Amino acid sequence: LAQALGSIFYPEFVARTGSWQLAAMALAASAETTPRQAAQQQPVAEKQAKAPSQPQRLQRAPSDTTELHAVARNTRAGFKRPSAWVLVFGWSLAACAGMVNSVSYGALGHFVSHATGTTTSIALGLEGYHHGKIGFEKASEAMGLLLSFLVGAFLCGLLIDKNQVHFGGKALYGAALLGNSCLLAAAVVLDVTAEAPSTAAFLCAAACGLQNAMCTSHFGAVVRTTHVTGTITDIGSTTGRMAMIYLRKGCRRSRLNVLERAEVGVDARKLLVLGPMWLSFFLGTVWGAFLQHHGGVYALLV
Repeated sequence: LAQALGSIFYPEFVARTGSWQLAAMALAASAETTPRQAAQQQPVAEKQAKAPSQPQRLQRAPSDTTELHAVARNTRAGFKRPSAWVLVFGWSLAACAGMVNSVSYGALGHFVSHATGTTTSIALGLEGYHHGKIGFEKASEAMGLLLSFLVGAFLCGLLIDKNQVHFGGKALYGAALLGNSCLLAAAVVLDVTAEAPSTAAFLCAAACGLQNAMCTSHFGAVVRTTHVTGTITDIGSTTGRMAMIYLRKGCRRSRLNVLERAEVGVDARKLLVLGPMWLSFFLGTVWGAFLQHHGGVYALLV
């Protein structure tokens, strides 16, 4: 059988060597290696079939494509800078709140424009009262300040039913501003006539709560006018995002793609709202400190 197969598949080999045994050995060797080679070549063929061709990889490379432009447009549309009169209105309120806070602390002994420190004062007062170090007056005054701030914000919700600056309709902004002024004037009267600095501080806290709730947001720009903790936080996070975008591109604006340029532009517009807001509050505190030094609690009338 081996001689017959050798003469069929390897006739030239048999004729050249004259040995059918060598032809049979060559046939057996070819029969053993062919399946092994096929098994080795199969994974390679599968990898080549799965691997994309070079032109397809180039087509899928991220660049300034139509989809990227669409995302950039949505990013720009996500923030709209408030109009000039809204910004001036907010900055003016921030300056007034800073002044009220300085005068209240200097003349009445309490910070009234925020609730974070007041909440901490409640806890400290309760701890001191529990251990007999102080009376309950400190905790009760802090509770009164917090409750007054809350009542002021509640009154604003009754007068203004929207979260955006929108004059006209049912929003009574004039009544809210007038009520703010009346609360501050009443605080001066109480402190001068009745010598009740704590009660006067409660009225100042209510005025700040009313003002802070008056303008909470406008076209995505969060506006808080009586405290600057959130403002400073937003300034820090916004500048951090801008810095990271530039650092990834080697601090070269020419390397930014269209989406990154849109993100930087939006963050820059936010800073133009937040930066002057903090500065206005700071200038108000400075102004209030000097006014309180010369006029005492009467500085609240300004």
